[in-house]
Amino acid sequence: MNSTKNIDFICVEDEFENSIIKAKKIYLEGGVFVYPTDTIYGLGANPFNEEALEKVNEIKGRHEGKNYILLIDSIDTLSKYVELNSEKHLDFLQSIWPNPVSVVLNLNKKTSSILQINTAAFRIPNHRFCQKLAVELRMPIISTSVNRTGSLPIKHPEIIKQEFSSEVSGIFYSNKKYFDKVSTLIDLTGNDLVLLREGRVKFDELVKKYK
Repeated sequence: MNSTKNIDFICVEDEFENSIIKAKKIYLEGGVFVYPTDTIYGLGANPFNEEALEKVNEIKGRHEGKNYILLIDSIDTLSKYVELNSEKHLDFLQSIWPNPVSVVLNLNKKTSSILQINTAAFRIPNHRFCQKLAVELRMPIISTSVNRTGSLPIKHPEIIKQEFSSEVSGIFYSNKKYFDKVSTLIDLTGNDLVLLREGRVKFDELVKKYK
């Protein structure tokens, strides 16, 4: 616990259930937290809460309007927010998730109207903490790298604590050392698979699954 800043600093392996309860509370109250994902550490928040979104933008030093990756628990949850072009797209998503592959999809009219954007990137993460939190919430969780815009993502919990403890409501960290690479980002808003950023999963592997 970082008593000087009065925030939670919890190892998810040591206090799994407690970390889920605390992260869920922060999310529902419109706060921002740091958490481990299947790629690098992320800043987490509720994308439908304007205050939370503003906090993330402020922490990142980013102008409003920049889209963030959203983590979800299932295809069923995803279907509440997006319009899939075809059964082929649905089959493809089911074949690649859970995995560190983020996919830009067309939002449905209701979600687009609320978020004021037409598309968003989603991922079902291959990470126990993320999956459990997403199941508990049944809502998308913002996931964006823990850094200021223009700087490299921070991988070490103690450095994250030093840099961001005054700006977040909780830091949930892992004692596993695999936070080294971003997710592969692809666009599936049209009929073709478009690579936006290659990360841990190779694009060639995804193309094979899409055929």
